[in-house]
Amino acid sequence: MQHKKFQFKFFEHERCFVDRGEKPLDKDLYALLLKYHGDGVPYFKLLHRGIKFNEHVGVIQLGKYLIEVLPKADKALIINNADEIRDTQENRWHGILLNMIRTIWNFPVVTTSEANLKIKQNNLLDLYFELFVKEVEYLWHLGLIKKYVREEGNLKALKGKLLFQKHISQNLVHKERFYVQYSIYHQDHQLNQILHTALTLLIKLNKNPLLQSRIHHLLLSFQDLATLKVSEKTFSDIQYNRKNKSYHKAIEIAHLLLLNYHPDISSGKNNVLALMFDMNALWEEFVAVVLRKGLKEHIIRTQSRKAFWRPKNGYGMGMIPDIIVEQRDGNKNKYVLDTKWKNLNGYIKPSPDDLRQMYVYHEYFDAKKVALVYPGLTSTIGGNYYHRDGACYEESHDMNKHCAIIQIGINEQFSLWKTSIIAEVARFVG
Repeated sequence: MQHKKFQFKFFEHERCFVDRGEKPLDKDLYALLLKYHGDGVPYFKLLHRGIKFNEHVGVIQLGKYLIEVLPKADKALIINNADEIRDTQENRWHGILLNMIRTIWNFPVVTTSEANLKIKQNNLLDLYFELFVKEVEYLWHLGLIKKYVREEGNLKALKGKLLFQKHISQNLVHKERFYVQYSIYHQDHQLNQILHTALTLLIKLNKNPLLQSRIHHLLLSFQDLATLKVSEKTFSDIQYNRKNKSYHKAIEIAHLLLLNYHPDISSGKNNVLALMFDMNALWEEFVAVVLRKGLKEHIIRTQSRKAFWRPKNGYGMGMIPDIIVEQRDGNKNKYVLDTKWKNLNGYIKPSPDDLRQMYVYHEYFDAKKVALVYPGLTSTIGGNYYHRDGACYEESHDMNKHCAIIQIGINEQFSLWKTSIIAEVARFVG
């Protein structure tokens, strides 16, 4: 296990300084962060002998150090009473983030208090490693798929297609040989090679002995398969079909692990793995996943794009709301939700930019109602736009344009939190 003195937890947007403040920054870790930041890392900005994290949450493994950056909707949500110590705050938000990620990845959320305590001792890196190992174990039990793979070789028997030019150049003396191209139906193809490459990385990075034995066992099963050097194109070129769709989740996690790993080519001691996510995007995806599971009578769409503006030359711009809710019964009513990971602190008025954005969604997506969805004290507050003649839409005889503010309280009892999200949105669209 990684020694606790090398593990640090911070909150998003938190400032921390070397040898001072509520959460002092280790000076050796700061030196490594200075070097890492020089590679164009967007997760924090540099201060004088300190750093300030931004809206990204997740985990950074930097050599022997492990940094977890936890979400923080608002300080009022973190501290329930003045005596609450920081460890309790960190444990609460650590558990919330773990369960949000588990929900998004469709990984079982543990509900018993004993098991939750066990999870809280782990770090976010353990979670991602466990997610990947679980998916690969599942694929192995299903049976790794085989594919036809083209190969070339100078063989003693003629099979496949004779490559005439290579055959002549290599076999003037060896008349008994044939240079051919042929196909083999086996497991040593790109998808399985990606999994093998990710497992090879995990065995280097993992510090959890419970996972290490499972990774070793899988590597033995993959030992006859090749590894490969991956790039973004490796993953973007993958086409899923009925036969290989079971690989999708494992390949997604392998994508995260392999492309966010940066080996230290100077000393080999300070390799970096950063699994960081924009908290606004995580909140949006979490709400969408919860609604898909809970609102069975509705269709939940995300990232639906409509053209908005186009210049005479070049590419245009589109409008992309976070979530669109539609009824399955043929009713054409649409409800547009835009998620915002910030707390209004009891101040009900959202920003003018957010309200203008929702007005445009109302128009362009023919929405019956729109709403901004925030973390906060659970409540839904209705509101209406004004007509250009100065009358409120609800008061005029024109079409009603309704924009609500939905605040959903964050609950450590995760099933209750998800139920609350479903109930508030169901009430809004009902």
